[in-house]
Amino acid sequence: MKKKVGIFFGPTGGKTENIAKKVQQAFGPNMADLIPVKDSKASDLDRYDNIVLGCSTIGKETWNAERTKDDWDLFRPEIDKINYEGKSFALFGLGDSVTYAATFVDAMGVLAKIMLTNDAKIVGQVPTSKYNFTDSEAVIDNQFVGLPIDEDFEKDKTDKRISEWVEELKKKFV
Repeated sequence: MKKKVGIFFGPTGGKTENIAKKVQQAFGPNMADLIPVKDSKASDLDRYDNIVLGCSTIGKETWNAERTKDDWDLFRPEIDKINYEGKSFALFGLGDSVTYAATFVDAMGVLAKIMLTNDAKIVGQVPTSKYNFTDSEAVIDNQFVGLPIDEDFEKDKTDKRISEWVEELKKKFV
């Protein structure tokens, strides 16, 4: 992998941003840019062939809720405008596998399903066998569509999970 990776993430200022920074570090010096999704447009993704999208779980009911919109809510209309041609996408999602075991990292799955309807090439699937949860929108073909992170109850596994995942992405990114 020689091309720079664009890491688009939201929300800012919390766990999702911290994980985005760890993903950036795992790619190595000067190999990945961090971009808050709330400040982005679909055309901003055009600068990259390899793109990582990071989100926290908000649940599919939140996507259409009447409330103040921020981060992924602001970017949602842009998802259908992305030029998916020749690009590889990977996703990571934060969630709580204990308190919200039935909706674990759902937002990652909601995002992936929208992208897949646009023929996005998504890489970086992760086996579900390494996680304890009851249900998730992010499970497609018996795998998580991306990397689930539980900073509430499995923080001790985060660094290893990121390291292993990024090593796989380096092999799959064009």
